[in-house]
Amino acid sequence: MSAIAGEVSFNQALQVKNEQYEEMKKALIHRGKEFQANYLNNTVSIIQNSSDKSDGGILLPYSLRINENKYIITYDGKLSNKDEIRCTLSEHGIKPESDKDYEYLILLYSVFGKDMLDYINGVFAFAIWDVNRETMFFARDRLGVRPFFYTTANGNFVFASEIKGIFSLCDYKAVIDFNSVMEIMLIGPGRTLGYGVFKGINELPPAYCGTYTKEGLKTERYWSIPVLRHTDSVRETVKKVRALVEGSIMNSIENTEVCTMLSGGLDSSIITSVVSKVYHENGKKLKTFSVSYKDNDKYFTKNRFQPASDSDFIKSTAEYLGVDNEVIELSNKELLDAVYDAVDARDLPGMADIDSSLLLFCKKIREQYDTALSGECSDEIFGGYPWYRDPKLFNYDGFPWAHSTEFRKQLMYDELTEDFDCQEYVYSKYANTVSRASKLDNDPDARKKELMQLNLDWFMMTLVDRTDRMSGQCSLDVRVPFCDYKIVEYLYNVKWEYKDLHGFEKGLLREAFQDMLPDNVLWRKKSPYPKTHNPEYLYLVRNALADLADDSSAPIFKFIKRKELIKLLYNDIPQNFYGQLMTTPQTIAYILQINYWLNKYAIDIEL
Repeated sequence: MSAIAGEVSFNQALQVKNEQYEEMKKALIHRGKEFQANYLNNTVSIIQNSSDKSDGGILLPYSLRINENKYIITYDGKLSNKDEIRCTLSEHGIKPESDKDYEYLILLYSVFGKDMLDYINGVFAFAIWDVNRETMFFARDRLGVRPFFYTTANGNFVFASEIKGIFSLCDYKAVIDFNSVMEIMLIGPGRTLGYGVFKGINELPPAYCGTYTKEGLKTERYWSIPVLRHTDSVRETVKKVRALVEGSIMNSIENTEVCTMLSGGLDSSIITSVVSKVYHENGKKLKTFSVSYKDNDKYFTKNRFQPASDSDFIKSTAEYLGVDNEVIELSNKELLDAVYDAVDARDLPGMADIDSSLLLFCKKIREQYDTALSGECSDEIFGGYPWYRDPKLFNYDGFPWAHSTEFRKQLMYDELTEDFDCQEYVYSKYANTVSRASKLDNDPDARKKELMQLNLDWFMMTLVDRTDRMSGQCSLDVRVPFCDYKIVEYLYNVKWEYKDLHGFEKGLLREAFQDMLPDNVLWRKKSPYPKTHNPEYLYLVRNALADLADDSSAPIFKFIKRKELIKLLYNDIPQNFYGQLMTTPQTIAYILQINYWLNKYAIDIEL
């Protein structure tokens, strides 16, 4: 886990801003508490915070002289194919002097320029200053696991792992406009790729790279999912899936001590099984962590999205695999209090207590471990969500996880929406995404590919952001083995009848790992991230909402009707606000987050 940041200016001397760059480092210190450093001259500032203890002997940001040129890099991530990179460099007569990712990236850039990205696999966000060419080259991994925000609002190029890094420079004021409000109110907690919500703030989309020179800023996509006809047999497909997933998990545990997050679901159990096998072979016992909530089993009621509680499946998996599992129980007051800390982590309103629970969970894990593995992103790739199978959701001409546009519209003042088509605004984002989904001619799985593109660009990104920011807030490096572009490339083209093997959601993945899990876990129906079902939480958030409704000076009332908030004190929302988990309590908490966000960042609202 690291933080990257910096600034490039061709019209002002940056060395006089050294104190501001120190503030930038402090703003991002949670992502790298072990080492913080800054390379600074009159044209460029490059900042690196690192939590990797092995970086202690390296001067960061890392610099390298090659053939009369000098390169400086700031980097966050982990490469997973260094053996392949080493062979590629060897073919060009180059031998790295260390095993550090920093050096591999600079060497690749010195040979291939921007085409270096064709040769790397992993999760990353980095920027390389090419001294002789006076060029800042930057890139983000194909699936967007590591963040990269930037702005050119003050005439310079400023970038950071998190938005707060940019705002730490005194040149910037937090401003939102009409588009920002519509994004928060109609799309949130989802976010349009590349859009930073704050006026003038952008995010480099996944699979994009760019340059900043005296000629200005240029960005471009360097990767798209190739569409191919799947010719492997079922047996070959099962074998390939097993190899791809196991390989990614093994890369994630290379040269580091890890624990795993165990929910008792298929994905986290597969990861735990693979890692525990390696640990047992080396005479070690794997530590796993599970999250629970006070009195949750007492109040749990099954529904179409959560057909069973996690606790029995966690116990079954832990006993079967012989791991040391620790259950971390959270109280409802803790959850609500941390809802605001979760905004600080995201720099934006998010998934309410779904965020705050993960933040608290990560903080507890960080007391014992630096690195954890999570099963995030499997459902998007293997087709685990209800909208892949439920005919009504499958055929819905819009985002299948968000049918709440009319309710969201009603929250806002009529004068904001009377000349603005909220339904069309949301639909246009959906339509633009599905139009980009690559398909074969007369593709029988065309709709499935559209859904996968929707999930990769929207639903998965919301969850990936959540994982990165909540874990980053406490310097816990959470790795997501399923979020591997080689897995995505292969599964995008696999026939649906294979993915749906045995007529079961994620049947292909289950078949690939059928020898590694107990049957009750292997064939457990998909269940989402656990949330609190205790009515105390709804009572607490409604009390907080009542306090907000009584505060006529609250900034949220610049675009939300007070009378609509009062309704939420007594009535449930008509349908889920977002996804499977955001029901009435989470919707109220999201509103509380918005108001906190407006206050905390002293945001100017331009409507």
